[in-house]
Amino acid sequence: MGPVELVVVAALAVLVGTVLQRVSGTGVGLVVAPTLALLIGPASGVLVTNATTTVSGFLIMLSVRRDVDWRRYALIAPAAAVGAVPAALLVRELPAAWLQVVIGAVVLAALATTFGLPRLPEWPGRLPTVLAGAIGGFFNTTAGVAAPVMVIHSRLARWDHRSFAATLQPVFMTMGALSVLTKTLLGAAGPGGVPPWWIAPGVVAVVVLGVLLGGVLARRVPTAAARTLALVLAGAGGTLTLVRGLLGVA
Repeated sequence: MGPVELVVVAALAVLVGTVLQRVSGTGVGLVVAPTLALLIGPASGVLVTNATTTVSGFLIMLSVRRDVDWRRYALIAPAAAVGAVPAALLVRELPAAWLQVVIGAVVLAALATTFGLPRLPEWPGRLPTVLAGAIGGFFNTTAGVAAPVMVIHSRLARWDHRSFAATLQPVFMTMGALSVLTKTLLGAAGPGGVPPWWIAPGVVAVVVLGVLLGGVLARRVPTAAARTLALVLAGAGGTLTLVRGLLGVA
């Protein structure tokens, strides 16, 4: 695949992920992380995914800020920083093939766990919220995927879906920023280092377009349909990433 085709496919993945996140609350990490891991390498792909979730989380948050549970967010955000540091060190030390295995396995396991579990027991309180923040921060930094951890927590906490979907946006924004920061500072940005500067405005432009399109589609497309599409795309990308990583290891 040439550089032009690569940029186009990556932009489409970011656009689709952003639209799905605007409609259903999640989508960027699940769709974009395995896709970019295949296109530009696991470390760089997840780093760009983290940057994308930072922008998309911030922009979507602006439209749902009234429903955000800021008290829960205040517990999750510091805990995410605790999980991001060891994850960045792991990314720095793992070979590319093994990192692809981790990304693919995390995406597939997260999908299976999130939607294959029966009704979970109630676990209220601050401790599970803090634990979800730390684990989510770890997975977001290693694989670009934090949503399944948060979904499991929402089920345990019996968290109202409207408030949960809104609160995910500043959570994703913060986790993405923490992941980019820790991996940049700890030398875990990938073999090519930090992506070129022009990637940033490109990501912002595509995310803005995705948010606008998602806002229109949110009034016409059922949330369940958008979530199902996100799962199908994430499952396909996770499978391909895992297979490619296993072939590299072998």
